Amino acid sequence: MRIWSLHPGLLDRPGLTACWREALLAQAVLAGRTRGYTRHPQLQRFREQPDPVVAIGAYLAGVADAAEARGYRFDRSRIDMPGPAPRMTVTEGQLEFEWAHLRAKLAKRTPERLRYARRPVPHPLFTVEPGPVAEWERP
Repeated sequence: MRIWSLHPGLLDRPGLTACWREALLAQAVLAGRTRGYTRHPQLQRFREQPDPVVAIGAYLAGVADAAEARGYRFDRSRIDMPGPAPRMTVTEGQLEFEWAHLRAKLAKRTPERLRYARRPVPHPLFTVEPGPVAEWERP
């Protein structure tokens, strides 16, 4: 499961659709509708929010917004609670880690997309703060 801290507009088509599916799975986990992935480390930052389901809903809404901007139609009715939610933080180290990971994926899968991916920009839900790679990340 990869729930990107990066702006979904940086993702290529396969990455964007995978992000949507995986965030929907995360929503099901956080809402208690599935027994799988309950200990997935990327869910930690959503569990730390006052209302994790609202937080993941706001995340999904941001992904759907980016998809619509590119002409895709993701089914927003699948978002339990689309927000708004309090902004979350992501560290510069985490964003840079994900940026390197994404650029490596794009170089293999859709190298032409690299010209749109010039610098790391966070998902609209996140505010960037100084710090290392997140503790929950598995490098």
